[in-house]
Amino acid sequence: MDSPAKHRHGFVESYDGMVAFGFSRDVDEKSLIYYLQKFSDDDLMSILIPRLSDAEIDNIFTLLSSTMRKHLKESEYHRYFLKDDHHSHGD
Repeated sequence: MDSPAKHRHGFVESYDGMVAFGFSRDVDEKSLIYYLQKFSDDDLMSILIPRLSDAEIDNIFTLLSSTMRKHLKESEYHRYFLKDDHHSHGD
């Protein structure tokens, strides 16, 4: 029996607003969520990732990990990124 999926990408499936950058902070935030969820689609990743250079992979990883380190408490990182609800970490 398969376990239920831990990751969700529901926003991209239901958002019907404007996708644009530079219009307003609210539209920028929603557009970024939409864009990142579309970007992380399994089918797109299977095509794109093998085409990236080592430097591109490193740059994307560094940007994402440094952004999370800057803005998430350790407990939030474990809960929301690692989906490790059973692991107790202090902030």
